[in-house]
Amino acid sequence: MTFLSGFIAIIGPPNVGKSTLLNQILHRKVAIVTPKPQTTRNRILGIYHGQGFQMIFIDTPGIHKTGTALHRSMVESAMATLQEVDIILLMVEARHRHPPVPPVIMNKLKAIKKRSVVAINKIDLIKKDALLPLIDWLQQEGNFDAIVPISALKADGIDLLMEELKKGLQPGPRFFPEDMLTDQSREFLIAEIIREKIYYFTRQEIPYSSAVTVDYLDYDPERNLLSVSARIHVETEFQKKILIGKKGRMIKSIGTAARRELEKLFGFKVYLDLFVRVEKNWSKDTAALRRLGY
Repeated sequence: MTFLSGFIAIIGPPNVGKSTLLNQILHRKVAIVTPKPQTTRNRILGIYHGQGFQMIFIDTPGIHKTGTALHRSMVESAMATLQEVDIILLMVEARHRHPPVPPVIMNKLKAIKKRSVVAINKIDLIKKDALLPLIDWLQQEGNFDAIVPISALKADGIDLLMEELKKGLQPGPRFFPEDMLTDQSREFLIAEIIREKIYYFTRQEIPYSSAVTVDYLDYDPERNLLSVSARIHVETEFQKKILIGKKGRMIKSIGTAARRELEKLFGFKVYLDLFVRVEKNWSKDTAALRRLGY
């Protein structure tokens, strides 16, 4: 039997559930998820292994109007992915604001002659008949090969979506070994989990002005213990003060939540040490962005 494989870009506006879908498909958390938009900053690769085929998904940052160098880097990364993949999976939200897809995305999809599938997410939050105007708009505005209503959170419609995506696979190699679900390093995953907790525990500009780097990582097999030292970068002293919190309560809450999630993810004990550093205007500095992994 001929082996099939292909690369699939998951694109769309911010906060439509791209990372939730990827985690649901893989049955494992490889991308962080928060209720806040613009959580995903890097391209996240997830590998699905099927019987006789392999799908390599690339979860991209939400495409939105850019302001800072960080946001420009995020959007450029997402748009560049469209040229590198075999199939495009566009995600929109059922509870959309018209138009549901930014013109920059629609124009790009029209110019690229590749198989494209639309997943209308969060159908569990609306009445079924409310989908019809959105489906009609998508059919009129784009030349999509399939439109599939889903609920990524509740795994509704995922099987049908996977069938439509599989139709675009071509004879090709097994790009990754069967036991591999992502190409992300342990350091990257740790930094992302910490950043996820910052999004949950802080408000306003703090999550968007924070970045995380891992300074030290060591696993002791005898104690089954992973020791981690990580640094949270913020842009002002005021942000640092809020992130640390009164008597260190905020940073302790973030660290405790991150440690518990990491222990669940890795299956062994984790000792996590967090520090906060002010790096003025890092989100607007291209050199700082590269240094912080963006």
